[in-house]
Amino acid sequence: MQLIIANKRYSSWSMRPWVVLKHFGIAFEECKVWLAQPDSREQILRYSPTGKVPCLIDNGITVWDSLAICEYLAESYPHLPLWPKSREARAHARSVCAEMHSGFTALRTHMWMNVGVHWPGAAATDEVLADVRRIEAIWEDCLARYDGPFLFGDFTIADAFYAPVVMRFATFEPALSARAQAYADRIRELAAVQAWVAAGRGETQRVAYYEARP
Repeated sequence: MQLIIANKRYSSWSMRPWVVLKHFGIAFEECKVWLAQPDSREQILRYSPTGKVPCLIDNGITVWDSLAICEYLAESYPHLPLWPKSREARAHARSVCAEMHSGFTALRTHMWMNVGVHWPGAAATDEVLADVRRIEAIWEDCLARYDGPFLFGDFTIADAFYAPVVMRFATFEPALSARAQAYADRIRELAAVQAWVAAGRGETQRVAYYEARP
């Protein structure tokens, strides 16, 4: 099994399935394509028909898009608790993943992921803070409903989907409730997340756009 990703310093989409694979101990080979290179898209197109990452290749099966990859992993390893056990909780988990996957445009645009910098207070527009408040509400609801310590009790795909948001919050430090901040801290303490961050900070390539303070 191969997972094609981009820079760990910046690639929030790549982080999600990578963290799932690492956390649940699923063996895979990592293939990294650097962003912002003249041949970046050409290199990715060798694996993914969209020219975007992440992309998973498993025994001749190609799966692109982070949510599709995680669903494929859940089907391939049904003995692992990638989704919550109950049907109701799974539906809820899929809903919050889909909201993360397709929403929060202001946050994505102005609070980009860069695990190697610290810009507290930057990019705090009204639109961005509205996204932050919605994410905070999702976290608090899930933590209260399923009794933590993660969104659906134990760690699931849903937590992996919000891990890049935690990275953004670590960089920009918007004000969070005590419960939401404690959850973000727990995500940052996970071994898989720490491994991703350490590798991202150790990368030598820099992309000017992501390194410029908003």
